[in-house]
Parts: sequence; structure tokens; C-alpha cells
Amino acid sequence: MPEKSVSKVALLTAGGFAPCLSAAIGGLIERYTALAPELEIIAYRYGYQGLLSGDSITITDEVRADAGLLDHFGGSPIGNSRVKLTNAADLVERGLVAEGVDPLQAAAERLSADGVDVLHTIGGDDTNTTAADLAGYLAEHGHDLTVVGLPKTIDNDIVPIKQSLGAWTAADQGARYAQNIIAEHNSGSRMLIVHEVMGRNCGWLTAATAAAYRRWHQQQRWLPAIGLDPRAWDIHGVYVPEAALDLDAEAARLKTVMDEIGSVNLFISEGAGIDAIVEQLQQSGGEVPRDPFGHVKLDKINPGAWFGDQFADRLDAQKVLVQKSGYFSRSAPANDQDLKLIKQMTELAVDCALRGESGVIGQDVEHGDQLRAIEFPRIGGGKPFDITADWFTELVAAIGQPAPQPA
Repeated sequence: MPEKSVSKVALLTAGGFAPCLSAAIGGLIERYTALAPELEIIAYRYGYQGLLSGDSITITDEVRADAGLLDHFGGSPIGNSRVKLTNAADLVERGLVAEGVDPLQAAAERLSADGVDVLHTIGGDDTNTTAADLAGYLAEHGHDLTVVGLPKTIDNDIVPIKQSLGAWTAADQGARYAQNIIAEHNSGSRMLIVHEVMGRNCGWLTAATAAAYRRWHQQQRWLPAIGLDPRAWDIHGVYVPEAALDLDAEAARLKTVMDEIGSVNLFISEGAGIDAIVEQLQQSGGEVPRDPFGHVKLDKINPGAWFGDQFADRLDAQKVLVQKSGYFSRSAPANDQDLKLIKQMTELAVDCALRGESGVIGQDVEHGDQLRAIEFPRIGGGKPFDITADWFTELVAAIGQPAPQPA
């Protein structure tokens, strides 16, 4: 039985998709059904958008009985949106709050009116810290709300959490995507292939995707005599935001690769080179598109195409193919490795909620990687990828790229 007075639990998923949302929802429902089946569970549709608009669904007995089915699907059955409760102007424009209304107050009042005692948020740092703000507001107004978040981001960049849910799966899926894309290397002579991987500020996913691809590459048997050449199927450059990039020096190195094997394959984080791209736009008088969180809209400025343009002439490429694995990767169902971590986190999340302990569930790197409810004030985004990690420096050396240096 609950250690605090709990009668109603709410779930929401927010931000971009990751290969964990569906399974995490299922895991929470299963755990509550096992420990406290009498509790009412609702889910706000489309994240904070549903919270503001009062759009929710009730978790029925039918859903409880078959919640395990959610393990087999990607996406989020209850829907996501990118809604920032502190961006009132954006919410007014979208019709989610009226002019002059404090969105944080509106969301808090909805939770109070709905009688929610526990809120589970599955999202990144913005999602979870916003939930903490809601809990603080309600506490000031006499409503005790326990908030327990789960860390979702394929970028794996939440401070101080070692491993975010969905990131392992996204790397595996990106590698699977690359297998087909790199098969295009001889669809024309002197082909340059740019594989753009998600990762605004953190290069972990790009590096992990490249590592997963090379594991596949090393397990294959090749037949160079007919043109099935392992060199042409390999990766020739991996670029992440945390590492400096000398375009001219890299172009000279890659030109040799192009001359020798007739193609070049690059893995590029969407955040690599972003400062240079923004600077070019501003100098030319162009507008830098941004989302409600103030982030540059990377899909609008197209970093992969920019890199393709920078290298194409330098390599004498006759054909350039830019492909993005992000949406393919982030909407996949969780793999076995992620499912194991999801189960551990959802079980602890429910246990913490029932005893009234708020926080974000994660392996706390400042507490010996212990899985615990991490205090909200310690949660942040933008955890950088460690380019000195042995597995990454070994990967870079294996493909003939110079040792990474800090940007």
C-alpha cells in the first residue's frame, strides 16, 4: 500500500520521441497494477499540451491487463508535444492559454482540479525540471504533488545521469539505417555520403551509432575481387560538437581516401559545426529559425547538407548523398538492453512515488552510478560527450582520423 496518501496518478510524455516512451508507460502501469491496483491512473495526451487543455485518458482494466504490449512499439501511445510552460507568448499563440494567464499556474490548477497526487513525466531535462516547478507551485498553494521523472533522450546528455532511456536503441537503429545508406556508395563514382545523426549539443549518439555500425562491419565477410570492399563500406570520418574540426586538413585526408577507393562515408552530429553555420547565416542577413525553447531549428538549417557542401568540392565528389537517421532511430521500439533499464527505472519510479519521494530516476554519476531518485535542482541538460573515452578514441584511430581535440 502507498506510504503517502495517493488516490490518482497521472502520466505524460514530452519533447521529441525516443525508443523508450511506450515501454516506460507500460512499465509504470504494470508496476502500479501490481502494487496498488486500486489507484486511478490517467494520461495527459500530447504532454503538457494535454495538461493545459485538460485532455486526458483513463487507464482502463483492459489497458492494465495488456500493458506489456507497449514494449513492442515505438513512439508514444499517449502523444508528445514541445510545450514550454514558461514561454507564455508561444502558448497564447497556439491557443493553449489566454492572454495574461500564467501557464505554470494554469497547469498547476489543472493538476489540482483533476485530483492528481503523483505526476510521472517521461522526458528530457526541460520536461522534468518543468514538472518540478509545477510541484513547487502546488506546494506553495497547499497541494502536495509528488513528481517522479524518467530520463528520456537519445542524446544521452542529461546531467548527472549516466544513461538515458532510449539512447542505446537509437544508436543500434542508426547503425542499421547506415547499412543501407552506405550500400549506395557505388551508385555513382566518387560518391560522398553524409549520415547526419541527431545530437544538438552532445555527440554521444553519433559516436555510439558509428561504433555500432563498425561492430556490424567487422562481423561481415567481404569479397573485394567483385567490388565488395570493406574499405568502401567503412566509416571515414566521425564529427561531433565537442571535437574541433579542421575542414581543410580533413578534406586533404579524405581526398586521399576518395582517390583510393572512390567513395567517402561520414557520420556527422547535427550539432557539429552549428556555430559556423549560424555565423554564415547571420553574416548573410539570413534569419536563424528557433523553436519555443530558443534552440536553433536544425531541420531548417540542414547541417548535413552544409557539411556536404563544404567537402564536395574539396574531394572532387561527383555525387553527394545526405541522409538523416534521426526519425527512423527515435521512433523504434526499445531493444533488450533498454528494456532492462526501463524495467529497473519504472519499478523504482513507482516505489518512490508511493513513498512520496520526488526526483528523476537515473544512474547518478555523482553517487557511484547508483540508481536513485535524483534531486530536481541537480538535473540539467547539455552533458557533453567525453571525446577522451577509450572506445571513441579507439574508433577514431581505427578509421584513420586524427585523435579528437576539444572544440
